[in-house]
Amino acid sequence: MSKKQSGFTLIGAIFILVVLALLGSYMLRLSGTQATTAPYALQGARGYQAARAGLQWSAAVIANGGGCVQINAASPMTFSGIDGFSVSLVCSSQSFSEADSNPEVYSLTAFSEFGSYGSGLYVSRRLQMTLVD
Repeated sequence: MSKKQSGFTLIGAIFILVVLALLGSYMLRLSGTQATTAPYALQGARGYQAARAGLQWSAAVIANGGGCVQINAASPMTFSGIDGFSVSLVCSSQSFSEADSNPEVYSLTAFSEFGSYGSGLYVSRRLQMTLVD
């Protein structure tokens, strides 16, 4: 073996160690990011469900003969099982005249939020729905 080739293995080993160290640090950073974003995704899903619960409650009020006055008066509200979220409801209606019927079209908006705006834990979701009665 010649003297010129005797140090090449050491350079290759150092290169492989550096590459493996960089991959290891990247994997640690990636797993840390996933660990911190999972609670935010869960809170976002809870916010969506809170807004959806508000829309479903509003639809039930309309189906049982209620109207926008009753829905708007109940806002803001909370739902059990979705603690910490407040849901604001906005309802508007418009009557139409078609042939021999007079349908009422309801426009419903539910806005759920958790925490205060600007804080690290703030989550909000807005959903809209249109109903014809």
